[in-house]
Amino acid sequence: MNTENYLKDISEIKSIMNKSTKFLSLSGLSGILVGIYALIGAYVAYEMISEYSAEIGKTRFNYVSILRIKLILVAFCVLAVSIATGFVLTYRKAKTNNESIWNGLTRKLLVDFCVPLFTGGLVCLILMSKGYYGVIAPATLIFYGLSLYSASKYTVGSIKYLGLAEIILGLISFNYIGYGITFWAIGFGIFHIIYGIIFYYKHDRN
Repeated sequence: MNTENYLKDISEIKSIMNKSTKFLSLSGLSGILVGIYALIGAYVAYEMISEYSAEIGKTRFNYVSILRIKLILVAFCVLAVSIATGFVLTYRKAKTNNESIWNGLTRKLLVDFCVPLFTGGLVCLILMSKGYYGVIAPATLIFYGLSLYSASKYTVGSIKYLGLAEIILGLISFNYIGYGITFWAIGFGIFHIIYGIIFYYKHDRN
């Protein structure tokens, strides 16, 4: 009995320490949904590019500029819906667990996540302004992976492996310029769905 009590006490102490040093209100379901949104966005972008390829040569109309604007709008829509979904599901989980979604730990996580992410965003804008469209997809994957890896110390460790996977995929995609949508679909779509499923079965199921 004493041994069982000691083990129970140790488990409770470990749980308290995790709550004070780790942000545990992330949702596996949000990872799955974000992956699905990314796949939908990749499909829409692919259809737009296919339409552009079919139209080019038929007319002098400047489809290139319009295509760029449409692709940027698709990317922002996917990003906005993903952020909203992540926030809502995280808020619901935190409320269920009687945890605060905004505290010192959350601020540290966001800073470590956003610094590489915004840096990457600026780099991609510079690349876009210079016309280096082919390397934007690899760059986004790498900087997103760096953001996840940087923030992983404030939450569950599995996010670190998602970050490493995104970085490796981004480096691989540098060797296949022109297949950006395919790598985006893999990195932001399939990888997120796999991560979300694993996270759900490890942390979300009661």
